Amino acid sequence: MSIDPTNDPALRSWVQTANLRGADFPIQNLPFGIFRRAGTREAPRVGVAIGAAILDIAACLAAGLFDDDSAARAAATACAMPTLNELMSRGPSARRALRQALSALLADSVAAHRRQIAEHALVPQQEAELFLPAQIGDYTDFYASVHHATNVGSMFRPDQPLLPNYKWVPIGYHGRASSIVVSGTPVRRPVGQRKGPNDEVPSVGPSRSLDYELELGAFVGTGNALGEPIPMAQADDHLFGLCLLNDWSARDLQAWEYQPLGPFLAKNFASSISPWVVTLEALEPFRAPLAPRAEGDPAPLPYLTDRADQERGGFAITVETWLRTARMQEAGEPAVRITQGQATDLYWSMAQMLVHHASNGCNLRAGDLLGSGTISGPSPESRGCLLELTWRGAEPITLPNGESRAFLHDGDELQITAFAERDGAVRIGFGVCTGVVLPA
Repeated sequence: MSIDPTNDPALRSWVQTANLRGADFPIQNLPFGIFRRAGTREAPRVGVAIGAAILDIAACLAAGLFDDDSAARAAATACAMPTLNELMSRGPSARRALRQALSALLADSVAAHRRQIAEHALVPQQEAELFLPAQIGDYTDFYASVHHATNVGSMFRPDQPLLPNYKWVPIGYHGRASSIVVSGTPVRRPVGQRKGPNDEVPSVGPSRSLDYELELGAFVGTGNALGEPIPMAQADDHLFGLCLLNDWSARDLQAWEYQPLGPFLAKNFASSISPWVVTLEALEPFRAPLAPRAEGDPAPLPYLTDRADQERGGFAITVETWLRTARMQEAGEPAVRITQGQATDLYWSMAQMLVHHASNGCNLRAGDLLGSGTISGPSPESRGCLLELTWRGAEPITLPNGESRAFLHDGDELQITAFAERDGAVRIGFGVCTGVVLPA
């Protein structure tokens, strides 16, 4: 495992909140996002999270802080934009050059006069308005957790939980990009057709089985031309970074409409993502082998096979879901964790998902979003949605205050968090992806 200087665990920042134990955004992280000062009409622009602050990259560029590094200066010119798409499109070399310059600028060893200039480019996160990090042209959600697929399949097909194709091909569907919202955006309970097992005909009304899905999202950086597949050895060069993703799901609508073509209105009413994108460089110390396949499982086909990906295509990321009901909010009680899972339990890597997506010549573009699908593990507490946790509502969970949940209620606040940690590396986090359920 090769670690570049920006991942050095000995690095400290002059931004003191970045040095706090357990901070999501130490100097080893430096995730990218889009922000402006809250309550202003400033143009949204690119920043990096550092501790409890945001560094305004365009302001640093204007102040001449990248003048001695032509590669970083060229990359920083993309940061006056209201989305990350331009920076994403410039490829990994531009991103790395800018990351290295930002790391040097924020390190406590930086020259005093440069620090004084950079301090004027800091905005407290609590005083900032955050936006979707990219203009998302296309969104594809995968089904990459074999544990999730097996659990859900067993509810509907007890004799054959996994369909014959699952262990051969990364399964996915095209989602709706227009309804992807940034963390903090309320989510209205969807209305749609539903038909219970004892109903003679379907009815239309608010979903009674609103659920979350605990996922990671991967942003495409450099795209590919129409008709040109992406080989596994080049997959990482086409990925920019990861974010948190909650693919809200109306399970009663889904059960009625999904045959024969798959998800539709049960999924496209909202998907929430975190505002910060953690780059592949920040995640480098947390690379991990892919989960071993069960005895008898087929090996991936050659176009999905790469030794490096098998050895380090996974990420040692812990993902968590936290629930805070309206009653808990009124009482001032904190959210309670209801799920903790591991991204290393995914059956397919992010690289394999991207490569399969482009294998037929589909052209991916900067800012496209790929969802991992619900991340679930082998234990009950690692199930990444209420459909699994409550076994389709038959076994409601009981919260510490005595409330129970089979599915989400109006007023519930759902939070997704994630972090990566490992001996010899500084823990990094993803921030939070949150949404409150509004009534239909």
